[in-house]
Amino acid sequence: MSNRTKIMFLCTGNSCRSQIAHGIAKKLGGDRLEVYSAGLEAHGLNPRAVRVMKEIGIDISGYTSDVIDLGLLKEMDYAITLCGDAEERCPLTPPSVTKMHWPFPDPAKATGTEEEIMEQFRAVRDAIGRCLEEFIAGFEHRTQSIFP
Repeated sequence: MSNRTKIMFLCTGNSCRSQIAHGIAKKLGGDRLEVYSAGLEAHGLNPRAVRVMKEIGIDISGYTSDVIDLGLLKEMDYAITLCGDAEERCPLTPPSVTKMHWPFPDPAKATGTEEEIMEQFRAVRDAIGRCLEEFIAGFEHRTQSIFP
């Protein structure tokens, strides 16, 4: 049995925000975290999300867009929703799962030139990264048992 902290990131389609969070959390948490992502629906991995992650040296091209697995969700230590739709429609979890909500705009809905759209993806990626840095630093500061 793993003693790693289990986190699942949830958004509407598991195509952008949750995939970005998944990739960053895996990099920042290393072998201390067991990271998953899922959506209320599976919209497929967004190629722009893959590109903005590659810009920071994280390859998510092999990730798949998955629908929430209720059995797996109940095994998590944390379930983090990244959009209002996921927060409202997230399945019930047992009290042992800490639910958190980090609302981010959907970069897939950005409009404008390709560069303007990519800037929206970068802004969301960077904001998610900052949240994860604080989240993981908070663990390390408060609880040595979470990260031995």
